[in-house]
Amino acid sequence: MAEAVKARYRVGGMDCAACATKIENAVGRIPGVTEVGASYTAGTMNVVHENVPFIAIQKAVKSLGYTVTSHDAPAQAAGALDAGEAQPGHPELDEGPWWKTKKALLTLSCAAALVIAYLVGLLLPAVGHWAFLAALLVGLVPIGRRAVAGAVSGTPFSIETLMTIAAVGAVIIGATEEAATVVLLFLVGELLEGVAAGRARASIRGLTQLVPKTAFLEEDGQTRAVAADSLRVGSMIMVRPGDRIPADGEILEGSSSIDEAPVTGESLPKRKSVGDTVFAGTINADAVLRIRVTAAAADNTIARVVKLVEEAQASKAPTERFIDRFSKIYTPGVLVVGALVAVVPPLLFGQSWSEWVYKGLAVLLIGCPCALVVSTPAAIAAGLSAGARRGLLLKGGAVLEGLRKITAIALDKTGTLTEGKPVVTDIVAIGREQRQVLALAAALESGSSHPLALAILARANADKAPIPPTFGARAIGGKGVAGKVGGEDVFLGSPHAVEEKVLLTEAQKSQIAAYNDDGKTVSVLLANDKVIGVFAIRDEARPDAVTALKSLRDQGIETVMLTGDNKRTAAAIGGALGIEVRAELLPEDKQRIVRELQSAGKVVAKVGDGINDAPALAAADIGIAMGGGTDVALETADAAILHGRVADIPNMIDLSRTTMGNIAQNITIALGLKAVFLVTTIVGITGLWPAILADTGATVLVTANAMRLLAWKGKQ
Repeated sequence: MAEAVKARYRVGGMDCAACATKIENAVGRIPGVTEVGASYTAGTMNVVHENVPFIAIQKAVKSLGYTVTSHDAPAQAAGALDAGEAQPGHPELDEGPWWKTKKALLTLSCAAALVIAYLVGLLLPAVGHWAFLAALLVGLVPIGRRAVAGAVSGTPFSIETLMTIAAVGAVIIGATEEAATVVLLFLVGELLEGVAAGRARASIRGLTQLVPKTAFLEEDGQTRAVAADSLRVGSMIMVRPGDRIPADGEILEGSSSIDEAPVTGESLPKRKSVGDTVFAGTINADAVLRIRVTAAAADNTIARVVKLVEEAQASKAPTERFIDRFSKIYTPGVLVVGALVAVVPPLLFGQSWSEWVYKGLAVLLIGCPCALVVSTPAAIAAGLSAGARRGLLLKGGAVLEGLRKITAIALDKTGTLTEGKPVVTDIVAIGREQRQVLALAAALESGSSHPLALAILARANADKAPIPPTFGARAIGGKGVAGKVGGEDVFLGSPHAVEEKVLLTEAQKSQIAAYNDDGKTVSVLLANDKVIGVFAIRDEARPDAVTALKSLRDQGIETVMLTGDNKRTAAAIGGALGIEVRAELLPEDKQRIVRELQSAGKVVAKVGDGINDAPALAAADIGIAMGGGTDVALETADAAILHGRVADIPNMIDLSRTTMGNIAQNITIALGLKAVFLVTTIVGITGLWPAILADTGATVLVTANAMRLLAWKGKQ
């Protein structure tokens, strides 16, 4: 017996859970394949097999209209379909603008054909039916081809099969116009899914762009630029001020502030010196560093984040659409009932063939799932539109449905529960006016881009404090900034650096300690070696955070803060908000905690705004990106809150519950009308035209009901 091996592939053209399911069914039927899992969000497929040749896997995938290559192959190779082999309706993986994809061209062609058919019908009524039939075939032929390929490979009742049966059934009884319209709506929905999936895949690969392409390698006393991915463990590199660090490593020489926000979410830069660890993708702020590389490019921090995201997405079982599941019973059931109505009475009871074939066609029309096909997407579309007007973006119906089931929410601190930028919260003036103290500090910080400096400058601007000129301003590594302002020697630095120059009083020490206990960063201002001011700076909580968290708890939803920030700052913010705190976490720690909550039976949402949140966002049942966050967080997440309101988290859950209630009403209307007309048709009360009205009427009713969702405003 051959030893089982696990292989990973890139798959081009997947844009929804149904695509992944079809591929899994097709590859799973290959002899020797023991396990297969496809992720349409990551565009990957994992296969456990016993010496199955790649050509066999490739043939099974290509038969469905997708492409497959080794995972190590360039993404473009996986995304570009071979000439002559592409099935209409499957766009490239993510290359080029969405409106140039094959799916977009097919949708636009179908829409144009439908408009032309309508005009032809007005001008030449005698050929109107044939014009609509031609418009229908534009979209139905590729859908039918996909349905046949799916049926042959183990997915007989896919959404494509459902649409094909519905359209053909409608044509048989003369409802060609309706069939063409429903096919167009289906293609529009498929197009939107393809766009979202393609953007998500591109953004995940874009994570690697955080790491610079070149590095300055020091070797044999010389410094030269080399490709960052060529660095080996043990290499010595030089990183200039303002540059991103190209590899994980350890500082061997130098001291500098490091902006670690891309990796840890730390709200303020960290001062690091010899012996400290630095991460790839973080930013060296103010001094030259010499670093020994400790991880190759494939194993650095950013690469691990990419891997964690893809693995988390791949671990999610593909979710079948509701109608696709229902059609496994409903569609064949309708066909059987229609056939029985047409055949049994004439064969067994000598009834009129013409009468009962007519009734069988009416039953087929009644059973046509047009109302069902339209009702759920109509409610979803209305719900998504209502949310978008409130700044709530959700990536599809599965997300909208899943939000109502959330029982636990893990929230990032910086930029999610807080504003994401430090502000001056307290100014203590000693022996001078507060306005003068603020002016001197701002003068020293003029021109600096350090977050603490920006906070002081913003406060000076808000208080309209004049900023005098500074002479000889200079940064003192790891201590502060000094210069001459108005004839005075002025120094602004940390309390520890100040104590190297002057003695702080016990009252001043006590005040500084109190600020530190509140999670605030403290800077002390000296003028001619005398303490004249103390500044406390902190990233403050969003104004609506307290009420929003209370609203979630009132709904029985557990909340926890996950942050890369230090424990003292996190505890201070968490205490004020009344939320459980887990601090000093790396990306993998956040993902692990999400997994632990899920293992405890919780349905978990993760809310964050940084790259460091990406693995946890992907691992959660629902990932929510907070507005103003990174593109990666926005694209990795399932949903996004654009306006940065914490109150929009409970609003998003309320939207989900309202929409799903509307969908339940729509399904009841659609199936209820069908049940009534099925009975009345069989007993002879209604005929073909009422049967047509039963289907089109149900479609109108459920669409009108769904449109009520557009009035949703959320709780202010």
